[in-house]
Amino acid sequence: MRLKQIQRLLLLSIILAVLAACGSADENESSGNKDADSTTIDMGQINWAENIAVTNMWKVILAEHGYDVEFHVLDIGTTMEALANDELDIGMEIWLPIQDASYLENYQDKVDFSEETWYDNAKVGLVVPDYVDIDSVDELNDHVDLFEGEIVGFDPGAGTMEVTEDLLDVYDLNYELLPSSEPAMITEIKEAIKNEEPIVSPLWSPHRIFSEVDLKYLDDPEEVYGGVEKIHHATRHGFTEDFPEVDEWFKNWKMDDDDIGSLMSYVAEAEEPIDGATKWVEENEDLVAEWINE
Repeated sequence: MRLKQIQRLLLLSIILAVLAACGSADENESSGNKDADSTTIDMGQINWAENIAVTNMWKVILAEHGYDVEFHVLDIGTTMEALANDELDIGMEIWLPIQDASYLENYQDKVDFSEETWYDNAKVGLVVPDYVDIDSVDELNDHVDLFEGEIVGFDPGAGTMEVTEDLLDVYDLNYELLPSSEPAMITEIKEAIKNEEPIVSPLWSPHRIFSEVDLKYLDDPEEVYGGVEKIHHATRHGFTEDFPEVDEWFKNWKMDDDDIGSLMSYVAEAEEPIDGATKWVEENEDLVAEWINE
């Protein structure tokens, strides 16, 4: 008899433990994916100049308010997948309506894309050095030999690279799009200009290279790249509930050409990106205060 009572007590204890665990899990699920007292934000970083600049800027701002930012260096495709799988809190750079439209279409039910934008005057297109005597994409087939039939690109899977592939089809261009990385592409462009050689590449504004060398966008009569692009951010489901204060700050965030240009310059000229970002934040306290309601 005593044995049966002990067995019943053990069974009851197990049931209560399971119910408590379930209740705790439900409570965690309802409040988001982070612990209630977590101050760590997992931020995607793409190896693009403007992305490195703004991620380091936010790392500085958030650290001043008690948050710890951990960078995860990923390409855009992996960033979106990580957001969808709750492995990342935020991605800083979504170009719409054209460049990253495929990611919006594929992940709109799995990721929160901000309606708010932080930069409203972005541009994308093929560029050539100023001294190259062509002005439009539809002239490229007349100069295949000049460019050796190659468009020097950057990260495979980037929205702009996908749109450039579409451009090849729309204009029936006899060119191959060569993937690499943004730093490698920029090096190729600078080397070509140093030697006064022709080169054609997909590029975007804002970008610091336009202040360093003379480039021009080729006209795009079919508007494959679209017109003005706007840059949004994206977060995982539950981020708003877990970090309501930070979520509001990101939605308040706005930069113009001068703001992003000076930030990129500070970051590029510093020994470490975080040092340049720190200097910029210190010199732009009023602007930052607008974002964080101070």
